[in-house]
Amino acid sequence: MYLCYVDESGTPDIPGNTSHYVLAGLSIPVWRWRSCDEDIRRIKNRYGLESAEIHTAWLLRRYREQDGIPDFAALSYSERKREVQKQRLLEILRLQREGTSKQLKQTRKNFNKTANYIHLTWAERYLFIKEIAAQVAAWGEARLFAECVDKVHFDPTRTLFSVDEQAFQQIVSRFEQYLRAVGQGKSYGLIIHDNNETVARKHTAMMKRFLREGTLWTDVNNIIETPLFVDSQLTSMVQIADLCAYALRRYLENGEEDLFDLIFTRADRRNGVAVGVRHFTEQTCTCRICQEHRWKKD
Repeated sequence: MYLCYVDESGTPDIPGNTSHYVLAGLSIPVWRWRSCDEDIRRIKNRYGLESAEIHTAWLLRRYREQDGIPDFAALSYSERKREVQKQRLLEILRLQREGTSKQLKQTRKNFNKTANYIHLTWAERYLFIKEIAAQVAAWGEARLFAECVDKVHFDPTRTLFSVDEQAFQQIVSRFEQYLRAVGQGKSYGLIIHDNNETVARKHTAMMKRFLREGTLWTDVNNIIETPLFVDSQLTSMVQIADLCAYALRRYLENGEEDLFDLIFTRADRRNGVAVGVRHFTEQTCTCRICQEHRWKKD
């Protein structure tokens, strides 16, 4: 039995506010679940993040409040937290007096999303994420599946699917094919997805159809049930899928390789070809995903 944890990075809307939409699934054998979860817990504990969700995009933002605190890096965790909270309260009060309701709402959201990480400097937060990525790279039985859609080259009138529908169908197809290969048709898998009410309804309906009719590329016999939707705040492995999706998107949009180099080692491969991860874009693309996804002629 294999568990495939799924999350996204970027927006599927066209144009949206990102050029790419990435849906990533990280599969681990069910007998490795506890040890993988413990690996993540140990790293979190070292950084004072025991009960915090790993949301990579929020972790790796710059918190400008920290820049205005003298000798911030020299302070203890509790002192850092206290000083940042003080600066953030002052900013909220200022916006209540001088700002717009839109500014105030966005600032409150930013502060809420990053509240668990303010005791760490940006360098420490980056090191934390890199340690997590290195740990994932060391999971020899883990397999990465991902569809990375360049929305500039995506035409829904030709594909007959929306961006997120195509991505989900690709993840299901590749996970199914992996299950057949790894267990000679006798291994089964379950998809565990970050919970979003709209996505849950859509992907559940799609999966029911796949189980009856198959996808465009394969019958579906080895994935059981419809996806299990869970709260990512409570499920560490879905948080790792978020990190994988983020690393892939940042590589494609910004050329950032540090996290990508670690995560991409886990891409499902057949005969040296990274069949598990695809970059949907122009045929002339020379990124590493495209180079390693193409079958090479002898």
